Amino acid sequence: MTQTDVTLSESAAKRIVEIVSADAGKQALRVSVEGGGCSGFSYKFDLEDKQLDDDIVIERGNAKVLIDSMSLIYMAGSEIDFVDNLLGQSFQIKNPNAVASCGCGTSFSV
Repeated sequence: MTQTDVTLSESAAKRIVEIVSADAGKQALRVSVEGGGCSGFSYKFDLEDKQLDDDIVIERGNAKVLIDSMSLIYMAGSEIDFVDNLLGQSFQIKNPNAVASCGCGTSFSV
């Protein structure tokens, strides 16, 4: 694994397959980083029907995640996980580059 690699947990891969198969025409989950959020940056999750030229593709089993090259800079070395607990269900990014994050788990700073 290199520093730019992003990995996908087994639970995230399973949930992505479930979500994508329930939405006709969609092929992958897109994860991107945007400015904003309570800690400076936030993660955005969307379903996609096509891959763009600058996308990095992460696959595990039948699950496919797309990350644009700019977002990859902020996500290098991260793991995408899916958590189902008393607080609810959500995708979470375990990002070693984040020096701070908020309680919701979707906002971070580097």
